[in-house]
Amino acid sequence: MSILNNTILFVKQQLENAEGGHDWFHIERVYKNAALIAQEEDCDLMVVKLGALLHDIADSKFHNGDETIGPKTARAFLENQKVDEAIIQHVIKIIENISFKGGNQVQKFTSIELDIVQDADRLDAIGAIGIARAFNYGGFKNRALYNPEIAPNLIMSKEEYKKSNSPTLNHFYEKLLLLKDKMNTETGKKIAQDRHFYMEGFLSQFYREWDGEK
Repeated sequence: MSILNNTILFVKQQLENAEGGHDWFHIERVYKNAALIAQEEDCDLMVVKLGALLHDIADSKFHNGDETIGPKTARAFLENQKVDEAIIQHVIKIIENISFKGGNQVQKFTSIELDIVQDADRLDAIGAIGIARAFNYGGFKNRALYNPEIAPNLIMSKEEYKKSNSPTLNHFYEKLLLLKDKMNTETGKKIAQDRHFYMEGFLSQFYREWDGEK
């Protein structure tokens, strides 16, 4: 079997019991998004595909905030598959730098392959699926849907963002609505526009229903 097929089987196994917004189907959507964006970019397609497949292999939010587990797990797997060290290092850099982390962090590594996978991941955080994922995770963490008395915090540090337990609707303002303007590629930007517009419509409807309006 090919390295990509082996990676798919590995990721499916690792994420078999994952939370619904960070399961294999999330990985599959990001993989498809990345392949779509990559068609318009001059990039190393193998790095893009492996980065997309392994980007959430051990998300720190499900491992007590430990950001080292994902890169270690990915490296061990790729070394076992005899993948070239240069590719392994690039994939690890993608895993280490893809996350939003409050949006106020300086990214220490750049490449077109990271740009593509990051856009693909961010696209899955917005639009209809992004809304579904946000509320699924909020339910997983037993968070309130909305509390008018708790305002969104737009200046959180990385640690504050990771520890935040605010209502799910605040997450739209603290992350989801910010992603449109943080896309890297032209393809990503175009797709993000439509998904952003959909979220704005959802929020308008949400507030009308919350306030008991027609």
